[in-house]
Amino acid sequence: GAERLAAFYAERARGGAALIVTGGVSPDRAGVMEADSDVLDDASRVPFHRAITDAVHAAGARICLQILHAGRYAKIDGLVGASDVPSPINRRKPRALSDSDVDATVDAFARCAALAKDAGYDGVEIMGSEGYLITQFTCLRTNNRTDRWGGTLENRIRFPVEIVRRTRLQTGPDFLIVYRLSALDLVEGGLTAAETIVLARAI
Repeated sequence: GAERLAAFYAERARGGAALIVTGGVSPDRAGVMEADSDVLDDASRVPFHRAITDAVHAAGARICLQILHAGRYAKIDGLVGASDVPSPINRRKPRALSDSDVDATVDAFARCAALAKDAGYDGVEIMGSEGYLITQFTCLRTNNRTDRWGGTLENRIRFPVEIVRRTRLQTGPDFLIVYRLSALDLVEGGLTAAETIVLARAI
């Protein structure tokens, strides 16, 4: 529970860590890795997280909540992705998010960040790396969409750029937004180094 996590992170703070990033928390129910993974999509979960941030702050460190949507890596029924392209490490096939689903998912990231701020986190780390949902949008390997979220590089990076833009609108200027990206995807159809620079600058 919250007490164990608070004790775990507070111990790291006492050990000298200045900034702690939590394990991944999903912005909505569809993004969980496992059926019982943590979701922050409702104010009722704020007190759980407040116990953690209070303990870390009391021990002298700052803490960011990592927001992670598993996408096609999710080990649940009804998993979703940028496209219906299954992962080689998951036997389940994802459902491609509709345009309105994508928009709602962007809002879910921003709402999760706003709730994290309410819970006392100093910032969020948006997990835009390692093949999770955001990467599934940015890479041709996993994005075969023909709408505004697919095709050109500009369209494929629209998802992370909108997440960061709406997150900033929700949280204001004095909240830390860390965006985690893979410097090199190392798979065919992944982002090239030049494309990664374009994404980083857009973020």
